[in-house]
Amino acid sequence: QVQLVESGGGLVQIGGSLRLSCAASGRTVSTHAMGWFRQAPGKEREFVAAITWIRGNRRYADSVKGRFTVSRDNAKNTVYLQMNTLIPDDTAVYYCAATRGGGAYDSWGQGTQVTVSS
Repeated sequence: QVQLVESGGGLVQIGGSLRLSCAASGRTVSTHAMGWFRQAPGKEREFVAAITWIRGNRRYADSVKGRFTVSRDNAKNTVYLQMNTLIPDDTAVYYCAATRGGGAYDSWGQGTQVTVSS
């Protein structure tokens, strides 16, 4: 099992930026990829971005392409989500998650709140 701790959320104005961090510990050697998800009030959790641990291949939801960038620092076992040009629809609790492959994310962080004010 991998333990994940997110940080970096907060309140930001429209057009602002935030960088989320996700520190991983435990059995990180088995991690294939790390993902970011978000859940807004009254909505289902949705995929935001993901990055593979070894090759650094990235994938994004259409709604964040060109605005968000996912990256990782293997030496620090940390994944980042740089969020630029934030809009109110980005308001949500953001979660990072880890997968050993096969598409299923089986380790989750506790989440960090991002609020974009108008």
